[in-house]
Amino acid sequence: MPAGRLNAKLGKRHLSQADTRTSPLSAAKSAATSSLVPNASSTRTPGERAPVLEGPSQVAAQWARIRGRLQSEVGEVEYRSWFKQMTLGSVEGDEVTVHLPSRFLRDWVRSNYGEKITVLWQQENPAIRRVDIRLGAGVENSISTPLAASAPPPRGGPAMPPALRTTVGQSGPAILLGDLSAPLDQSFNFENFVVGKPNEFAYACARRVAEKPGSKEFNPLFLYGGVGLGKTHLMHAIGVEMMRAGSQTTVAYMSAEKFMYRFIAALRSQKTIEFKDLLRSVDVLMIDDLQFLIGKDNTQEEFFHTFNALVDAGKQIVVSADKSPSDLSGLEDRLRTRLGCGMVADLHATTYELRISILEAKAARAATVVPAAVLEFLARRIASNVRELEGALNRLIAHAGLFDEAITMETAQQLLRDILNNPKNNKVTIAEIQRRVAEHYNMRLTDMTSSRRARAVARPRQVAMFLAKQLTGSSLPEIGKKFGNRDHTTVMHACARVTELMVGDSALTEDVELLRKLLEG
Repeated sequence: MPAGRLNAKLGKRHLSQADTRTSPLSAAKSAATSSLVPNASSTRTPGERAPVLEGPSQVAAQWARIRGRLQSEVGEVEYRSWFKQMTLGSVEGDEVTVHLPSRFLRDWVRSNYGEKITVLWQQENPAIRRVDIRLGAGVENSISTPLAASAPPPRGGPAMPPALRTTVGQSGPAILLGDLSAPLDQSFNFENFVVGKPNEFAYACARRVAEKPGSKEFNPLFLYGGVGLGKTHLMHAIGVEMMRAGSQTTVAYMSAEKFMYRFIAALRSQKTIEFKDLLRSVDVLMIDDLQFLIGKDNTQEEFFHTFNALVDAGKQIVVSADKSPSDLSGLEDRLRTRLGCGMVADLHATTYELRISILEAKAARAATVVPAAVLEFLARRIASNVRELEGALNRLIAHAGLFDEAITMETAQQLLRDILNNPKNNKVTIAEIQRRVAEHYNMRLTDMTSSRRARAVARPRQVAMFLAKQLTGSSLPEIGKKFGNRDHTTVMHACARVTELMVGDSALTEDVELLRKLLEG
């Protein structure tokens, strides 16, 4: 009997008996369809529960609603930092797979929001039992939040949701913005930045860029200054402020070193076009420590072209370095010229008053009582680096919390011995103090080490000992040795006497403060 007639006869018998069994070929087709579109089987036994999903459009709609609910629950800033680049990988049976582009993001989301995402999926589709968060590059647009537009469906088959499609001809994982941009530190915001004379101009410029990115007179914004003066803080604050405002602005922040390494990786994997397009698609590009590109000619050229493309498109660029553009002699002339055509803002070395304000603000945020004398001691002794200054205070606060002890001057000197004895924090020497004090009181330098006890000599000598104790890391015996081999008790008496006299003698107080400022520069 011909195969067609036999199949027709068997088909009638199956229909008459309401048999739900299928042939191996139809079963294979059904399995293929169900792996593509969950619960898409058209045959169900009597009493079988109707599937929640009926097509790929429902998958995309559910995923969009889940992302929307997640965004509303965690907030705009949190969502952009951790979830914006999360893409839907697949939905197979009762398991959902989502992708994140880096191990750091995957591990953080998995440990902090894995259960939450599972609950959201189950609320949309009760059939889902498990959500697997994996490392991978999804095909959704990693820059914009909405799902990518669907491509035309292949002939003879249903359209797949964007999260399930792959790119034809793509050789390896796509480059995502998360691979390039580092997460922004939410604590580095404008509210936590202590403003003073040395940094007020840079702070005002950063504020302006955050409020009106792309302004011609502030593009690019070039921040420069020494280590630990607040350049990175201001760059993070710009990005945090933009996301907090709820705008759809895309911010990419990275170090110059990471820019170079990602450019080299794109060259090796033949993805330079993708690398260029991704960087040129952002609204704000921030590059930290640009001096790292000195001597890297190829990377400088790529950055120069990216710079031009973004500025010409009205996008904002923020750059930081340890020197001004004109002083970065290792950069190409055309790049240095372009960097200097916008707004250049310097962060100067901190003053004593600014360091006190920084310490007071940090102690207040930590809800810890720190004696004023300790704050003054730290502000005077650690003058070169704000990070080191904050780190020293963190150490004192942590010690006080762990051992339930009050912070004292003795504790500070003991715990911070390594920092206080660092030569860069001991620029003032005893010899310099003796010279300055002798000049101020119009006396001979040799009288600092002589045995004369006349008041016109003894009082300046005591002031010099007091300043040596305050401004250097020398011990009492070391100070006594520099003052004519005097005993350490003599130094103790001198310090106590000057402290006592300053309470009621305004002239002496003015002398001491003037000398202190002269010595600290």
